[in-house]
Parts: sequence; structure tokens; C-alpha cells
Amino acid sequence: MELDPLILSRIQFAFVVSFHAIFPVFTIGLASYIAVLEGLGFKTKNPVWFKLSGFWTKVFAVVFGMGVVSGIVMSFQFGTNWSNFSQASANFLGPILSYEVITAFFLEAAFLGVLLFGRNKVPAGVHLFAAIMVASGTFISSFWILSANSWMQTPAGTELRDGVFHVVSWSDAIFNPSFWYRFSHMGLASFLTGSFVVAGASAWYLLKGREVEANRKALSMCLWLLLFIAPAQLLVGDFHGLNTLEHQPMKVAAMEGNWETSRNVPLLLFALPDQENQTNHFEIGIPSMASLILTHDWDGEVPGLKEVAVEEQPPVAIVFWAFRIMVGLGTLMILFALVGFVLRKGGRYYQARWYLQGLRFMSITPFIAVLTGWFVTEVGRSPWLVYGIMTQAESVTPSLTGGMALFTLIGYILVYASVFSAGVYYMMRVLYVGLEGDDSDIENEADRPARPLSAAHVPFEYESGDGALKHAIPANNGGQS
Repeated sequence: MELDPLILSRIQFAFVVSFHAIFPVFTIGLASYIAVLEGLGFKTKNPVWFKLSGFWTKVFAVVFGMGVVSGIVMSFQFGTNWSNFSQASANFLGPILSYEVITAFFLEAAFLGVLLFGRNKVPAGVHLFAAIMVASGTFISSFWILSANSWMQTPAGTELRDGVFHVVSWSDAIFNPSFWYRFSHMGLASFLTGSFVVAGASAWYLLKGREVEANRKALSMCLWLLLFIAPAQLLVGDFHGLNTLEHQPMKVAAMEGNWETSRNVPLLLFALPDQENQTNHFEIGIPSMASLILTHDWDGEVPGLKEVAVEEQPPVAIVFWAFRIMVGLGTLMILFALVGFVLRKGGRYYQARWYLQGLRFMSITPFIAVLTGWFVTEVGRSPWLVYGIMTQAESVTPSLTGGMALFTLIGYILVYASVFSAGVYYMMRVLYVGLEGDDSDIENEADRPARPLSAAHVPFEYESGDGALKHAIPANNGGQS
């Protein structure tokens, strides 16, 4: 059997980007949460906020490291597997990815060390500033990456001459027609992910009766945030769908499993798309609801997949079911947020074990929703790499063989499996130890000035005769006692 380098390259990139996507979506939300905790601690002088911040910073460090390692490989694949695309798009994607490194990665790298190791070594205000800069860096990074991806989905500001894209308007290319919808959608997804993970972990600690005060505060914060951002994600998703209908109608047709362009299109709750015969089996739907959602009109027209040739249709079954999983999980998130609001009176959600157990299991749902959302976005674009202009077949490296693609795919799977296993194991150990394992002395964090960095200046504190004064004597005092 002959190995197809195009199919294997698509599988390889899908594997790598799916593996990588779950880390940034968590670190973006978690970095902002840590910055808020640092701000609350700085303002209130309450050590509980610093304790929470210190604990979740440990988790952030592990996830951030795994995200960096897994993301580097993607840039390699542009050259090894998609060289035609890399050469054609270099005038735009080259600067965009460089801007991401210069404006975001350097910012994160510069302040991440202060955030991780600066507690009690720099003033609290400096530590807060570092947390804000790290959080800002994660959003700046997502800005450039989503701009690049959105340009591939809805290309603008460039023109193709002699097989090479030339930028004619940087503003149109960066802020292409789908950019703000994708950026908002992913930003809210990051907050949802961070909130549900923190809420799930806090719920588990409360079930175990561990660090009750701190975890109650953490859970309360997350449920307030979820109450607003879970419905907001539904609203942004609706706007995003309208934008996709305008610029990528075949993707929407695949999402809805709609084969014929028609009006009063039902919203299919269940169906088995049959792409070979261009039809669905065992349909269960709500009459006219798809037309209402997509066009805001009961009689609205929805495009059908038969508008284009079969070879230009995306893989319908994958897009159809991935979209339903994403929407179903999003609906479940809204439900949990509303139930939390109902149980808030009298703090009943602290004692409702069924709800706390539910939050534990909900902590994994944002990751599944993000992955299925990416499947809809990327698979729904097929067969185009730059939508409507450059196909995947035209983008693959000409000299790449199926054997070479298979060899590297297996290598990526093995390496990523080991990295993921080690990272998850260490992160679960951090979560298992919990806040009790935070041995950083943070009781007076907000008031403490910067300590000397020299190992020879470990403070020895004692009270003066009146019990009011304290002094610090260097541990290494030349042998004098």
C-alpha cells in the first residue's frame, strides 16, 4: 500500500496542534487568574490570596513549559511538511510569527522568572507587575497566532503573484474579517478553561476538607466569573457563526449537515452524514431552527454542500459531530454556572456534594470543547489551506515521501507521549499536595521589602527587650556569636 504524504502530513499537524492547543488555552486563563490573586493580595494584605497565587503559579509553570515544548515543533513542520505554503506565505506569516516572539515570548520570558522565583525576594508591587506582564504576554501571543490563523481562514490584505502572497495592506491582513471573532471566542474559551479547572480542583479540596477558607474563596470567584462568561461565549459564538456563514459557507453547511441550499432548514440534533451519497440518515431535528440561528430569520436561506464539487467539500461527519460536541459542552457549562448561582444563597454549593463532584468532572470539558472547536475550524476549511486560494495539496512539500511523513509522525507520537505523561504526572503531584505544600513564607508578603539575594544573608530574627523591635543578623557573621 502506497503511503500518501499529504494525508500523513495532515494527520501529523493535526496531532501536534491538538496536543499543543490544550496548553495555551489553559495558561492564558490561569495567568490572568494569578494576576487577579496577586492584585487582591496586594490590596487587602490577606495572605490567603498569596497562598492561592503561589499554588496556582506552580501549576502554571508546569503547563507553560509543556506548551512551549509542544509549540516549537509546529514551526518546524511548516518547513518540513508544508514548504510550498511556507514559501508562498512567508511575506506575511514570517513577520507575524516574529512579532509574536518579540512582543510576547520575550515579555513572558523576562517576567516569568520574577513570578516563579521572586516571591519574598522582590517587593510585592514588583511581583504583582510581573504577574500582570506574564498575563499580558499570553494574550499578546494569542493575538498574533490567531491573526495568522484567521488570515488563512479569511485571507485579506494580500494578493497572490507568481505563487507568492504579497502584502498590500498590513492592517487588512492582520485584522482580517474573522480575526476579532476568533480572538474573542478563544479568549473566552481560555477564561472558561481556567475557571473550570480551578473550580474543579477547589471542589475536590472542599470534598476532602482541605484548606477550606482558601478554596471557598477560589470556588466563589470562579463561579461568579462563569456566570458571566459562559453565556457570553454563546453570544460570541453566534456572531462568529454569522461571520463564518458569510466568508466560509461550506464550513457552515458541513456543521449543519445541510446538503441542499434551502430555506426553513431544521437544526439537526442527530444525523449520520453520508458524504458518498450526499445525504443524511436517521435525522432528528427542530424545524426551521437552523435558519433562525444562522440568519436570525425563520425563513432564512442556508447554503448546501452540493453548491460545490465533492472534492471541495470538507469531511462532513467530522465537522458535523465535532460542532455538536462543542455546543453540547458549552450548554452544559452554562447550566453549571446557573446552578451555582442558584446554590449561592447561604453558600449551599459549599455543602452540595453532588455539585462539587460535578465540578470535578466539568474541569475536563473545556479542553474537549476547545479540541472539537479546533476540529470544526481546521477540518471545516478543507480542502483549502488558504481558504479559496491555496489548497492543501498545493501546499505540501514536493519531495516529501509517505515513508518520511510516517516516520516523523511516529516519532512525534512517542516523544509527545513521554512529555505529556511526565508533565501530567508532575502536575497531578502538585495538585495532590495542594495548598498545604506551599512552604513559601507569605504571611506578610504585601508589607515585606525585598530580601538580600545572597545566601550569606539568611535572617535570624529575635525580639528586643521591650518585645517590640526585631533585628536580622546575617547567618554568616564571621564566626561571631
